Amino acid sequence: MATLATDKSRTYELGDLNSLPMVATDIIYEGAAVGIEAASGNARPLNAGDQFVGFCIQNADNSTGSAGNVRVQVKTHGEVQLPVAGVAATDIGKPVYASDDDTFVLTATGNSYIGKVKRIVSTGVAVVAFDVRRGGAITGLTTSVGTASDTIADVGAAFNQAALNNIVASLAAKINALAAMLK
Repeated sequence: MATLATDKSRTYELGDLNSLPMVATDIIYEGAAVGIEAASGNARPLNAGDQFVGFCIQNADNSTGSAGNVRVQVKTHGEVQLPVAGVAATDIGKPVYASDDDTFVLTATGNSYIGKVKRIVSTGVAVVAFDVRRGGAITGLTTSVGTASDTIADVGAAFNQAALNNIVASLAAKINALAAMLK
């Protein structure tokens, strides 16, 4: 490793915008949530489970092009008013997820983390604070059996598989909630 022995000019980017290469034969419309296609690393209209990289600020039409022919401009952090299914006054601070480029929900399972509810505007509409600079997503845990609760029951001397399944489900739910808080 070599340390600098003289001044070195660097190129810096300022602001909250990014420019990403797009997948082939697709259009990303202004206002769409944008995700990264895992297989190619190119931007596309967000699909459930994609890494969220921002909101499209100008229509990007690569409907007749090859991957990377067009770049999409995205806003990477800020606050945006969104329709959020089921959002209520008690949901301030809760995480918001997307199941596609224009469907926003409070359900984590299978969806992409977008941000947190900052303010309720009206029934089903919220201002969501988002910031893709905070790093990668933590994949949520899923369980196939058991019912989550806020109490971890003692399995006891007589092994009870149902109680153990409920304990695992409860721990998974709390880990997912903590992961969501870190986003």
